[in-house]
Amino acid sequence: MAAPTPRPGILDIKPYVPGSSDAPGAETVYKLSSNESALGASPAAIEAYNKAKDELFLYPDGGCTKLRKTIGATYGLDPARIVCGAGSDELLQLLTKAYAGVGDNIVQSDHGFLVYALAAMGNGAEVRFAPEKNLTCDVDAMLEQVDDRTRVMFVANPNNPTGTYIPETELRRLRENLREDVLLVIDAAYAEYMEEPNYSAGSAIVDDGENTVMTRTFSKIYGLAALRLGWAYCPTSIADVLNRIRGPFNVGEAAQVAGIAALEDQAFVDKNRDFNRKEREVMMQRLGGFGIECAPAYGNFVLFRAPGGDANGLQEYLRKGGVIVREMGAYKLGEWLRVSIGTTDGNRRFLDLIEGRLGDD
Repeated sequence: MAAPTPRPGILDIKPYVPGSSDAPGAETVYKLSSNESALGASPAAIEAYNKAKDELFLYPDGGCTKLRKTIGATYGLDPARIVCGAGSDELLQLLTKAYAGVGDNIVQSDHGFLVYALAAMGNGAEVRFAPEKNLTCDVDAMLEQVDDRTRVMFVANPNNPTGTYIPETELRRLRENLREDVLLVIDAAYAEYMEEPNYSAGSAIVDDGENTVMTRTFSKIYGLAALRLGWAYCPTSIADVLNRIRGPFNVGEAAQVAGIAALEDQAFVDKNRDFNRKEREVMMQRLGGFGIECAPAYGNFVLFRAPGGDANGLQEYLRKGGVIVREMGAYKLGEWLRVSIGTTDGNRRFLDLIEGRLGDD
C-alpha cells in the first residue's frame, strides 16, 4: 500500500537529541546536561503558574500583549516589535521558514547550535558551516561562506555549546559586511549571564536597520524551560511576517503569566547570575588545576576536553557516579564534553568524580 512521501531531504535529517536525564543505578542523580537554571524558577513565577490552573479552559491571549509589554519595560524595547513563541526554538524555525527554502542556504559557525541546521534542512535549504577560531565564531570565515543564495545567517552569542562569545564590535562588523538582504539572527539565549562590558545582546543592532533579529529565551536564567517560552525582537516588517505564520495561540496562558512574574523578579535573576558566576569560576579553576583543557566559559556551562580524548569513557564513568553531562559528537567535538553549572552539590559531585577518575588513571 502506498504511503505519503515526505519532501526530499526530510529523511536525511538526524533528529535533535536533548541532554540525557537517566543514570541507572545511581542513588542520587545530578543532571548537568541541559544548561538548566541551577536555582530553578523564581518563586513568584511558580506562584503565578499555580494560579493559572483555574483558567485552563480559556484560550490564552494570542498576542501575548501583557507579556510583550513587560519584556519591553524590562529591556527597554518596543513591545510592538516583540514576537513571542513556544521557546526561542519555534522562532528560529519560523524565521528560517519565512526567509530560506529550496535553493537557498543559511550560514552558521562550525560548532553552532544544531537547531539552525535542522531548521534549514527542514525547509529544503543548504547549511554552510564556517570554521571557528579557538572555538569562537570567526567573522571573516562567516562572511566567506556567503554567496548569492545565502538568505539567513545565525550567530549564537554566547555560543552553545562552546561557551565563547564575540564582542559588540565584531558583531557590528559582521552586520556591516553582510549583504543587506541577508537576515542576521542573533541568538542571545545566554545574554542574562553576560557581564563583560564589550558584550551586546544585539537589540541596538536590530534598531539600526531592517535586516537583524535578536532571539531570547526564558529557559535559561529564568528557569522556565518546561513551559517553552521565548521571544524575538525584530524590525517591524519581520515582526509582521512572524505574526502571519506563527500559530494563533502559540504561547499558553500559564507560560505567559509565569514569564511576566519571572521578569518582575529581577532580584532572583541577579541571585541566579551571581551564583552561576561563582560556581563557574570554581569549576573552571578546579578543572584547570586537574590539567583539563576548558573553552572560555561565559554562560551557565563549561565545555572541556576529556583527558586522553576519551569522552565516551568519561561520560559513562560520570553517569555511574550519578552525574550526567552532555556528549558533543553531534557538534564535531567528539573529544569534548559539556557540563552545566548546577547546584553546589551537583557541581562538587562532578568535580570529585573527575578527581577520582584522574587518580584511578
